[in-house]
Amino acid sequence: MNLSDSLNLGCACKTLDAGQLRRELERSPGLSGLGAGLLDSHPHLFAETAVFIDAATADTLARAVAAIERVAALPCYQALALGRATAIAQHAWGPSGVFMGYDFHLGADGPRLIEINTNAGGALLNAALARAHRSCCAAMDEALQLGPQAPDLDATFADMFRAEWRSQRGDAPWRTVLIVDDAPQTQYLAPEFAMARAWFRAQGLLAEVVDPTELVWRDGALWHPALPADQPVDLVYNRLTDFDLSEPGHAALRQAYEVGAVVLTPHPRAHALLAHKHNLIALSAPNRLAEWGASEADRALLQEVVPPTETVTPDKAEALWARRRQLFFKPGSGYGGKAAYRGDKLTRRVWDEIVANGSYVAQALVPPSERLVTVDGVEKHLKLDLRAYTYQGQIQLLAARLYAGQTTNFRTPSGGFSPVAVLPA
Repeated sequence: MNLSDSLNLGCACKTLDAGQLRRELERSPGLSGLGAGLLDSHPHLFAETAVFIDAATADTLARAVAAIERVAALPCYQALALGRATAIAQHAWGPSGVFMGYDFHLGADGPRLIEINTNAGGALLNAALARAHRSCCAAMDEALQLGPQAPDLDATFADMFRAEWRSQRGDAPWRTVLIVDDAPQTQYLAPEFAMARAWFRAQGLLAEVVDPTELVWRDGALWHPALPADQPVDLVYNRLTDFDLSEPGHAALRQAYEVGAVVLTPHPRAHALLAHKHNLIALSAPNRLAEWGASEADRALLQEVVPPTETVTPDKAEALWARRRQLFFKPGSGYGGKAAYRGDKLTRRVWDEIVANGSYVAQALVPPSERLVTVDGVEKHLKLDLRAYTYQGQIQLLAARLYAGQTTNFRTPSGGFSPVAVLPA
């Protein structure tokens, strides 16, 4: 084992300063009480331990994200990805999509990509969390000064949203922003929406958290009653999981986006090009990537990092069932581990539903690595995955999630979000 493995499996030190975390969560005006309330209502959202990775792993993560987005820009790749998408994904208004989330497991031979997500939640929470952990040893003292957490993330995120605005609106003034999700106050990460609102307001913007059914499409603009009557919606920070805006309650947002009347980020095109699970099939097929013009270096890296993935079809059903224990099954437009299954946990009834669904992919199983934690005075190992929050192919922040069960769930004692400490080479 290398040093990072030894620390993850052998060091159960609790490094979270809960008082500092509360202060970090309440940095913006108007958030008084949010930290204490969040820690009470979400007891398993934040882990008390950090996760360690070595410098080589961090480098591989960065190179893999950049390679995937270079491949996603190839005309043949885009033709395939957009060919399976609905018409709304064909619009290219300029924005790239904020807070892309690349999720990895740490395999025996390095990181392996599990999936890519648009509107990945938790970036603001993890930025606060990273500032609230304290060193427990010399190795961590050095590690906490490295990695993508080191830059001023407030400035990094502000630059990202400004870049999204300028890519569609140029030098036009940006005045209003809405954070949009279905029934936002009932969402598990609703406290992060409040943080985002306060953060936008600190940038001098009019900002609100709203339900999309409250939006009004009128006179060529998008409106919301919480904004001044003469101020239309300029930008929407999109947290919806209706990735093509096809649900009836999202009609006003869809109409505004279809004609470019609002800057929407992330948007349907970003999901179609990167987050749809069927893209993993192409990304794990080096011969196809060669035909499309991907560089030899990118093909070699993706062959190493992206587990082989294939479609689940009736003609392959029996063969896939026979080797199900080596596979993980996911719906094409899935998110958050919903309706995803480890093959060794499948019943025949669920398998028949997967085959009939028609959208599933089968990915080579990469078991997650583990992190030693202490639960009620007893040491135990939890599974972990890594998330890279990215923008335009660059990692902004690394975070880990600790959990028990098939997928991350934020219901595991001593589990939840964990900061990532990158050890020096």
